[in-house]
Amino acid sequence: MLTVEQIQDIRIKAYLPRVFTDQSVTTYLGSAEDISYSLYTLFPNTTTWVYNNSNNSADFVERYTILTGVLDIDCDGQKSILHQGDVIDVNKCTGVVTCNAESHVEILFEMTSSIFEKSFSEREIIQRDAKRIQEVDGYTYHHCSRIRDYSIELWKKMRPGRQGVAIISMGSYFHDIGKLAIPLEILNKTGKLTDEEWKVIKMHTTLGAEMMRNHEIERIRKAAFIVEEHHERYDGKGYPYGLIGDEISIEASIVSVVDAFDAMTTNRIYRKAMTIEEAIQEMKDGKGTQFHPEVVDEFLAMLEEKQNKWI
Repeated sequence: MLTVEQIQDIRIKAYLPRVFTDQSVTTYLGSAEDISYSLYTLFPNTTTWVYNNSNNSADFVERYTILTGVLDIDCDGQKSILHQGDVIDVNKCTGVVTCNAESHVEILFEMTSSIFEKSFSEREIIQRDAKRIQEVDGYTYHHCSRIRDYSIELWKKMRPGRQGVAIISMGSYFHDIGKLAIPLEILNKTGKLTDEEWKVIKMHTTLGAEMMRNHEIERIRKAAFIVEEHHERYDGKGYPYGLIGDEISIEASIVSVVDAFDAMTTNRIYRKAMTIEEAIQEMKDGKGTQFHPEVVDEFLAMLEEKQNKWI
């Protein structure tokens, strides 16, 4: 394992490959004895998740050592605080660990080199695609991050365990990727859409799913169904296929609820945001018609735990 002094020396002497996201930056440090090292920096008031991939071999290594700052973690409902020197060993994780950073946190990330190279490359590609969304629609870029964060937490409540978290993460984050194919004059129109313009807007679900299914990253391909279904309604009056009830995947039902609440409570080009209280009432009114009733109940319970704060 690299010492803090060795890490600082590498950072000073070399230009290092980095992956920036809206919540973190990963800086590659080097490899030794089939273990790759990177510096994982979390920005203040951000969240990340750690979970054990059941497909990994028995000798797989993935560890996170706190170098500076404090990390609040939640594993299967058990909350604790990590300080400098504390370690999260993924091989010992049975569920999904939520990691919250209220302030700047630096973490030494160690991973088996062959897996790290693939992971680092995929992060670069995902960030590339996220930047494309940002360039087209800055609101959508930040909106997607919020949808991912809350969808994962809701998924943890409804489907405990690690299976499927990578799929819900990608499907929720890229749920609006199809808007890249929508003309900007329609996407950013401040007035009422015509019937033809509304038909074009609704195509973002199927266009987005097609983009996902042709993506180079496997977990993104597997998440295409979420993108396709996230505007379906529980009563069958949604689009693109008019699916009803449990014909809609639970993943898409989760994204639908979180997506709608975020849209209600943030300013849009065509209207101002609702208050949290107004949006909560809208969710209750839509329970069993627009939204999956179980998902609404779990979402509102989660929101209450957060004291109805929405960031």
